[in-house]
Amino acid sequence: MLNGRARWTKLGRILKPDSDHEWMATYTGASFAVPRADADVVDVYVTGRDSRNRSRIGVITIDPQRPISSVVVGTTPVFEPGELGAFDENGVSYPWLVDADGAQYMYYVGWMPTVLTPFQNHVGLAVRESGGEWRRWSRAPILPRTNDDYLSIGSMSVLRETDRWRMWYTCFRRWGRSPGEAKHVYVIKFAESVDGVHWVRPNHVCIDSASAEEFSICRPSVLREKGLYHMWFSYRGAQYRIGYAWSENGVDWTRRDDLAGIDVSGSGWDSEGICYSHVFRWKDTLYMLYCGNHYGRDGLGLAVLNQ
Repeated sequence: MLNGRARWTKLGRILKPDSDHEWMATYTGASFAVPRADADVVDVYVTGRDSRNRSRIGVITIDPQRPISSVVVGTTPVFEPGELGAFDENGVSYPWLVDADGAQYMYYVGWMPTVLTPFQNHVGLAVRESGGEWRRWSRAPILPRTNDDYLSIGSMSVLRETDRWRMWYTCFRRWGRSPGEAKHVYVIKFAESVDGVHWVRPNHVCIDSASAEEFSICRPSVLREKGLYHMWFSYRGAQYRIGYAWSENGVDWTRRDDLAGIDVSGSGWDSEGICYSHVFRWKDTLYMLYCGNHYGRDGLGLAVLNQ
């Protein structure tokens, strides 16, 4: 990991589905943390699923030093599914936020049901000016289909650097054709942009399956520390686990899952699977948001890095 020996200490489950909040009635999934500059708290953008299995993005507020007792849950979502027929008509999820010259960009994954496969995913962009409402930059995906990326495109991580924007994104390779095959197979690829909106995709795979048993490589969370890029991601065989890789250039990665520093618990809400991590810095300390069993059906947790 950052020094090859670091480990994450789990601070507990901070959120679980709650039927009193319809936007997160059945799942509390992939999330993104935004430390507040004007307060000693962190806003967490949470993918929730309602009672009809449609995803929305809401916000909770936590103090990472006392994450369980401090949670304040937003009563309504801050971002809703799109128009009927649009790529995000049945849900919005996997938020990733970036500051952009006085505005905020929120990259997200849209969902729409299909006929021969269960769904399609594509990446959208919403923009917020001066703390106002989130508005779609476009009603269409910002990463259109190409000959190389011709199926779905899913969860992403975006960094704004001095001279460019960089994205690592989930790309579907194929759908299973028989009961014995994996339902869907995807990997993590790479893209660059000059403005955060228009992206060049060289069809370069950054993280691929490490064995025949793996079939879902997704939800990258990338940060740059001391000249190196560090990525935590999810990989799936029988159950999801969190993996780790490092890179000098952000393009060519060395996968070292043995250095991820976090695994399932012996019992409880995250004892079967862990996934969809987001690593963020707060007060010079790194924290990790992650989902437990069943991709968030059993809740959302927080861990802190010990080095």
